Amino acid sequence: MHYDYIIVGCGLAGIAFAEKLRQSNKSFVLFDDCSQQASMVAGGLYNPVMLKRFTLAWKADVQTEIALPYYQELESRLDVKFDYKMPVRRLLHSTEEQNNWFQATDDPVLKHYMSDELIQYDGSAFDCNHGLGEVYHSGRIDTLKLINKYRKALRAEGRLIDKSFKYEKIEIAGANIKYMEISCHRVVFCDGFGLKRNPYFKSLPLNGTKGELLKIQCPDLKIDYILKSSVFLIPLEGDLYLAGSTYNRYDKTNVPSEKGRDELCRRLNKLLNCDYTIVDHLAGVRPTVSDRRPILGTHNKYKGLCVLNGLGSRGVLIAPFAAGILFDHLENETPLPEEIDISRFS
Repeated sequence: MHYDYIIVGCGLAGIAFAEKLRQSNKSFVLFDDCSQQASMVAGGLYNPVMLKRFTLAWKADVQTEIALPYYQELESRLDVKFDYKMPVRRLLHSTEEQNNWFQATDDPVLKHYMSDELIQYDGSAFDCNHGLGEVYHSGRIDTLKLINKYRKALRAEGRLIDKSFKYEKIEIAGANIKYMEISCHRVVFCDGFGLKRNPYFKSLPLNGTKGELLKIQCPDLKIDYILKSSVFLIPLEGDLYLAGSTYNRYDKTNVPSEKGRDELCRRLNKLLNCDYTIVDHLAGVRPTVSDRRPILGTHNKYKGLCVLNGLGSRGVLIAPFAAGILFDHLENETPLPEEIDISRFS
């Protein structure tokens, strides 16, 4: 069988690139063995503002304009609800943070994403002496539901291959690539931290950062927004919340750790004045890059081998944005921005 593309990986990056191919009537198959857990266990939070210093995240204005209609269209086509729009509220801890918040809301760009009125909290589940700053155009993507539904749709279309991709089986002859019984023009690797096993791109400086989440039941919290303090709390259903996240540069396993659980519990205990019960403990390795930019491009020798990776902890917003840039580069020869081109590491 011949296809225009083979995609490797069905996380946020692989799905976003597959959607670009679908929209352009390009033929493709997608290999996925569910070995990379980062997208599946992610909190799925999307938020255009960096809440430590109250600045706009990299390209977040452009990414938000692309991502929100992208997920809306996906929900409609797949007939599933996975985009839960809700504000993020940052717990402010001092008068200085209040002043910094108000200063940020004067910015002509940030004022579209940050409320210039603080919200007071009169409950008892956590202390709120300096108010809450609210961020707009934010929410949560249920990434597990999205990925499972997308895989099911691909399987029904005959486009999903539930197998590990064997790098050693690639045969390259000029402009054509052969993989076992499949031939194609291009292979796009969206394999997350699995890229470290990829002989064609393993030299790229992809640094896996392990993240752990707790799913907790907290009946007395009663919030319908994402709370950000030393930990974020994302409301689910039935008094359930996701609490996260940790950042561990040294542990490269998908196994939940006692150390990660203890760290999250310490933060929760410091924040909350009410009891909670741990329901589940999740872990995955985020594909991160030292300069905090995604890695896009083609192999320096084999131009049919391509990479879309390094989305880090902001993959929900970055994935559709980056997929569009890579697609335009491959199909229309649009130059890649230098800051995300893999050639920046050569």
